[in-house]
Amino acid sequence: MNSKKFITATQLFNNLKSINWSLTYGSITFTLNNINVIIDTTDTVGVTLQSWLKQYFLANNIYFRENSNSQEFPDFYLGNYNDSNLLEIKAFNFCNTPAFDIANFDSYCDLVVEKPYILDADYLIFGYSMDNDGRITINDIWLKKIWEIAGKSEKYPLKVQEKRGMIYNIRPNTNFKKYDQTPFNSKEDFIKAIYDTISIYKGEDIAKEWYNKLHIELKS
Repeated sequence: MNSKKFITATQLFNNLKSINWSLTYGSITFTLNNINVIIDTTDTVGVTLQSWLKQYFLANNIYFRENSNSQEFPDFYLGNYNDSNLLEIKAFNFCNTPAFDIANFDSYCDLVVEKPYILDADYLIFGYSMDNDGRITINDIWLKKIWEIAGKSEKYPLKVQEKRGMIYNIRPNTNFKKYDQTPFNSKEDFIKAIYDTISIYKGEDIAKEWYNKLHIELKS
């Protein structure tokens, strides 16, 4: 039995970037009772690309592990340990500005205190387009850290999805798509944006408590 190859997220990214995507396209087909239908809406493209990447790993004998809970972070581990080589998959319609959910705001704030190493996770992002016949083309791929894709907004230091005064998800900036300068230059800038957002949203005392817990974990 062949042993699996260990690769980093950067190596994976370079391998994927070397593919001539203009020469190939994909589609999503559903079959039931001998009736086939090609899905021509983009609702399931993201999860389908994640499933495709799993098959890519298998076809190329690449080591990976999936999260035992598909709803939890991250999507894949590229190493033997749970505190490094974390890979999260995101996708968006290249014809539009990036608007995917990076993470649930409250869940991420809680998890980063418990597991501060998630700050160093890699995000593999697919920009795709779909034509009227349901054919999917990969337009571009990025590999980023969370502070490179997170954004700022007028109301909060961190760009978020907010409904009726409640913050739901962390949302991306639009600059990374164009390879422009992004709002945060470092992990520390991103942490400060979370702190300032919590301070506005829940109060300074809660923000300080959150930061102090995170600071202790980062130092340990």
